[in-house]
Amino acid sequence: MSTTLLLVQLLNGLQLGIILFLIAAGLTLVFGVMGFINLAHGVQYMVGAYLTFHFYGMTGHFLAALVLAMIAALVLGLVLEWLVFRRLYDRDHLDQVLATFGIILFLNEAVKVIWGPVPLSVPTPEALSGSFFLMPGLLYPSYRIAIIAAGIAVAVLLYVLVMKTRIGMLVRAGATHPDIVAALGVDVRRLFMLVFGFGAMLAGFAGGLAAPIFALEPGMGDNLLIVAFVVIVIGGIGSIKGAFVAALLVGLVDTLGRTLATDTLRLVLDASAANQIGPALASMLIYVLMAAILWVRPQGLFRARSA
Repeated sequence: MSTTLLLVQLLNGLQLGIILFLIAAGLTLVFGVMGFINLAHGVQYMVGAYLTFHFYGMTGHFLAALVLAMIAALVLGLVLEWLVFRRLYDRDHLDQVLATFGIILFLNEAVKVIWGPVPLSVPTPEALSGSFFLMPGLLYPSYRIAIIAAGIAVAVLLYVLVMKTRIGMLVRAGATHPDIVAALGVDVRRLFMLVFGFGAMLAGFAGGLAAPIFALEPGMGDNLLIVAFVVIVIGGIGSIKGAFVAALLVGLVDTLGRTLATDTLRLVLDASAANQIGPALASMLIYVLMAAILWVRPQGLFRARSA
């Protein structure tokens, strides 16, 4: 593998890791802090991408479409929490899984009815349509650099919000000692509703950022949801810092693994067979990584205080 290709794959891995973090950050808040298994989190990512497409058609401006999609994703998350999820907080995990799986089916079909089953796309913002000069012979798309920068900014903001502010303190206290927090006059249910809405908004934000680089199609968030669960398990359930580090690790392992596995197999197999087997083996590497980390640290890389 050439140095240029290696650098490109590293940046692609970082960009994928940032997308995974934005999905996993909302999921780790809902799952780690509230103890609620929300399988519909991936479909909220999909809805965010489709809403960005819809609002881009209305406004013709990507940033305005992204902001409107985030607001709509927040509202949708709050509505779902009010109508469905709050009735499941005190139920066992099987009920939560079945109910949220039903929401996946409903929203996937709703997307097909509203936007159709044909894959759609969102144009790259004109201001970020060029390439960024990294070194002689290496140009990298400016929009992907912007995604990496946006993800890092969100990671810093989330860490400060959860660990350094009064709201974050209440969320962490409500997760471990809800009765005491309620006795102090805090509405824990409303607090959890805000956490859920914020998590849905982050998933919508991830979908909006991914819309110009991935095809929009029903069910596009289902596979990413599985990887997002891997991320929060590796990082430590409920840990924002752990989700960020684990997302970058998973993104790099997945991206580099696809190239390295294929190149390695070409040493013993013909090119056609290596191209078929390599990506399949690479997709297993993130689960091997998870198993290895959990063997050494069963609680994940960073154990959250609220877990």
